Amino acid sequence: ATRLSNEFGTEMAILKGRVDGLEYKVQELSAGQFSPSTKMKGTITFNTGYLDTDARTGTAADETKVHMQYDARYDLKTSFSGKDQLYTRIRTGSGSGPFEDTTTGTHLSKSNSNADALKVDKIWYKFPIGDDITAWVGPRIENTHMLASKPSIYKPVTKQFGMGGNGSTYGTSTAQGFGFAWTQATESRSDASFSVSTNWTSDGGSSASSGLLTSDSDTKWLSQLAYGSSQWQVSGAVAQHNGTKNWGDFYNTTQAGTLTGDQTAYALRASWRPDSTGAIPPFQVGYDWSTVSDDGTAGATEGTTGYMVGLTWDDAFIDGNKAGVAFGSPEHADDMVAGGTADETPFAWEAYYDYKVNDGIAITPAIFGFSDRD
Repeated sequence: ATRLSNEFGTEMAILKGRVDGLEYKVQELSAGQFSPSTKMKGTITFNTGYLDTDARTGTAADETKVHMQYDARYDLKTSFSGKDQLYTRIRTGSGSGPFEDTTTGTHLSKSNSNADALKVDKIWYKFPIGDDITAWVGPRIENTHMLASKPSIYKPVTKQFGMGGNGSTYGTSTAQGFGFAWTQATESRSDASFSVSTNWTSDGGSSASSGLLTSDSDTKWLSQLAYGSSQWQVSGAVAQHNGTKNWGDFYNTTQAGTLTGDQTAYALRASWRPDSTGAIPPFQVGYDWSTVSDDGTAGATEGTTGYMVGLTWDDAFIDGNKAGVAFGSPEHADDMVAGGTADETPFAWEAYYDYKVNDGIAITPAIFGFSDRD
């Protein structure tokens, strides 16, 4: 061993020096990084479709055209402690026209109208408080991202079927806000448990004239109570909208009137998954209603209702593929101030098949329609 050390001593010293130099350069590079745990996931969607839509009253000619657009989103997740997360979504797209139309319900769930400009779409920070509480705060966040339990297990093609019914309670816009959620600790994920979430958002936080915590801001306060396991779940939620902005009007079909006062919205959700994939699909149901403290304006909306049912077949025909069907009545005005006429009960539906070409590409043919949306 002594002889070998004497013969290769020079070479070993050179190698050690090179390794030490490499370690120093790696440490120097790591020190200049934002965080070594930053991960990015990109999703790009091409939307191509034909729409045959009867013209609504007061609108232009019928839509009987083929449309093509794209949506690109890049999700960056950074952790500094292993338990927290800084989330940033950068997004762009060329969505416009009927694929962005919320009135008829043809707004696609993966559509963006940034006109090819890259923009920060979401940014917030999530961190734990103790073992059972999670907190969020951010200048661009939505209420539904600050919940311990997702309202729906159904993956929609059109945005109206998101959240188990994208109406007054869960329908929202990107704004400034913060929230908290408590989840009951269990020994196993299959054990049923409770969760409680509450959050607050305001679109006045970035405004010089109104501010974040003032009476001039339009605000939404959303709270949810959920109970269930990885196989099933039931939940109830309530949202209070204050100010002139109609937070819950985004997916409502309140054509017969307008929301002229503060709105209190309610939502019930239930979902269930079978033990194994087969003919019996996982299902999602939702029911929404709201009341409005109107100002007495003739024709103003005083109440709304809506429901949805969503079914999903995993491993449909081929392992890894998925089929989905959803239908329901989008939230609509059913109670009006004297002088107003309640909406006809609208109906919407969709069906799709998600064909997985490989781990990175999927093709999703879909068909959807509606009636009595005007």
